[in-house]
Amino acid sequence: MKNIYSLILLCCISSMAYAQSMLEDFPFRDVSLPLEERVKDLISRLTLEEKVQLMKHDSPAIPRLGIPAYNWWNEALHGVARTSEKVTVFPQAIGMAATFDTDALQTMADMTSSEGRALFNEALKAGKGVAQYRGLTYWTPNINIFRDPRWGRGQETYGEDPFLTARMGMAMVRGLEGDDPYYLKAVACAKHYAVHSGPEYNRHSFDARPSVFDLWDTYLPAFRELVTKAKVHGVMCAYNRLDGQPCCGNDPLLVNILRNQWKFDGYVTSDCWAITDFAEYHKTHANNTVAASDAMLAGTDLECGNLYQLLAEGVQKGLHSERDINVSLTRLFTILFKLGMFDPQDRVPYAAIGREVIECDAHKRHALRMAQESMVLLKNEKQLLPLKVSKVKRIALIGPNADNGHTQLANYYGTPSEIVTPYQSLKKRFGDRIKIDYYPGTAMVKKLDDAPSFAQIAAEARKADVIVFVGGISADYEGEAGDAGAGGFAGFASGDRTTMNLPAIQTELLKVLKKTGRPLVLVNMSGSVMTFEWESRNVDAILQAWYGGQAAGDAIVDVLFGDYNPAGRMPLTTYKSDDDLPPFESYSMENRTYRYFKGEVRYPFGYGLSYTSFVYGKVDCVSEVQTGKRIQVAVTVRNTGKCDGDEVVQLYVVHPQNLRVHIPLCSLKGFRRVRLKAGEEQQVVFTLSPEDLALTDTKGNLIECSGEVKLFIGGGQPGHAEGSAVRLNITGDPYQIY
Repeated sequence: MKNIYSLILLCCISSMAYAQSMLEDFPFRDVSLPLEERVKDLISRLTLEEKVQLMKHDSPAIPRLGIPAYNWWNEALHGVARTSEKVTVFPQAIGMAATFDTDALQTMADMTSSEGRALFNEALKAGKGVAQYRGLTYWTPNINIFRDPRWGRGQETYGEDPFLTARMGMAMVRGLEGDDPYYLKAVACAKHYAVHSGPEYNRHSFDARPSVFDLWDTYLPAFRELVTKAKVHGVMCAYNRLDGQPCCGNDPLLVNILRNQWKFDGYVTSDCWAITDFAEYHKTHANNTVAASDAMLAGTDLECGNLYQLLAEGVQKGLHSERDINVSLTRLFTILFKLGMFDPQDRVPYAAIGREVIECDAHKRHALRMAQESMVLLKNEKQLLPLKVSKVKRIALIGPNADNGHTQLANYYGTPSEIVTPYQSLKKRFGDRIKIDYYPGTAMVKKLDDAPSFAQIAAEARKADVIVFVGGISADYEGEAGDAGAGGFAGFASGDRTTMNLPAIQTELLKVLKKTGRPLVLVNMSGSVMTFEWESRNVDAILQAWYGGQAAGDAIVDVLFGDYNPAGRMPLTTYKSDDDLPPFESYSMENRTYRYFKGEVRYPFGYGLSYTSFVYGKVDCVSEVQTGKRIQVAVTVRNTGKCDGDEVVQLYVVHPQNLRVHIPLCSLKGFRRVRLKAGEEQQVVFTLSPEDLALTDTKGNLIECSGEVKLFIGGGQPGHAEGSAVRLNITGDPYQIY
């Protein structure tokens, strides 16, 4: 009997070895063959039923070919998200935009992909397939334009400006995808394509109808830059319709523009269950089979959802051919091959990344650095900040976000081993040297039950040397429809906000605290702007802290006590009133963002204070340039204050407003974050391309024309910041860029 068992075991081992050798003999396993041949060979061995299943985000294993299961859905908005593992969590995207630091963002993305690679490598080696939130196809960055501060998901973006959005998005792509000439470290995905920025409640049925000018001047440039210059490998189509056609089945968007004009050769995924919307909510298709066919034919290669199995039925009904399916499969498998899933791991340069990178010291330090760089000092009456340790013996720390680590993580977040809140940072840093009286004071939008009254809190706060109120909101109130689950309160609806005001209960408490006569500092955490209508006139200092990730508490205390000199800049316009905003559902850019808003603002785009001062020399550039030619523009910046600090040098192009109707008031076309010691100066050089000097016409063409423009370089927008200007004469025939 023992011999029989041994014989059976030997036969099994032999069969497995034979099967493995057969797998290795398939041409698609031959690394010496061109990638195109390998992909073609693999696809030729699949049945139609297998093919359509592999076009869904949760693609199954095909054991007979050695294809592992792979779930395409993963997130990495500001660190690896949603995994059960402990990971490094950086500031929310809007906070990273406030850094105006592309190098720091690219480093953050590289660190994120390292942590994700470590988790992916473990999953691949285990041989059980790659489950959801373990893959390397990250559905980030979100490069939609934050056109309206009420949009809850705007926190995921890089702000209201197409140029800043494009530069930050490109840095994210390069950091995630790596620099190997063949293999991808991870795969970035530009989303949501296109014209998608709220409202959330009707995103599954909304029909966005921007003008051709606004489409090409505001909504598409960042996508174009990521596709044509950063060479992003993924694009996610949006839930909404554009001009009557669902974005995930939109021929002008996906075929004419993305594939034909921009030559995109990566993969397109639907937003999750967006194709189900075609028949159910958009009412543009008779049934799901037709919807799936139209989406695939338009170029949506992968469905996040559960309809693409109907593509097999579509072949039988003549809606499309199996050859059409092969086109999408080719794009999908090309991605997986470039990730190294079908190659010996000793050939893949990223396969050796191990668990030791996850939450390593370098990543934690960078999380703190980015949180520090994101802080925007909006007000500093009588130079209250930085606080002097020698003069502060007692602090009243009050507010719903003073010890709320959950708020700091924002949305689409991972979970770190440690989250440092402002309260924890103060206690850790000062111990018994400074007495910290901490009171939450209020919940985010309502009074706390069984808590001291506002009068009682104020009586205690009067004993302190300074009051620090850490308020704002959280991703429970602004975010994605369905995820921001704390709705039902005044000011919030389906993840969006209906007002830009700080929650009324917090302003009420601040008014009581103001009456104590003690210096009052407001630290605001939010993913968008507040009007600060009362606060801007009555508190002594305001620090916009966004959702700063795991190290936000340390970064805030660093700024409050001068261990870090703030230099963050606003990636959004702070309007004075809700009445300044056009209707939320209007996608016209008229009177929106700094580029087109003609009223007075509270804090302009690009604005931020420092504990030091900077002076700009004369702008150095030629006085005349021909269309189609690049020019260099230089300026010397000097730190004239008494402490070291960063300056965000910004270059704006201002075209004469009498040329025609659609002209931005000014446009950001260059920025550089520089670090200067007290008394130090540095020359900052920008290169302006014809694209930077061009304007979009009413047909959507980007054309550089002759005429005079003004160049302004300073610490913010012209008219709002210290800086220097020069006039440039453009000569020659019109030069069309796009």
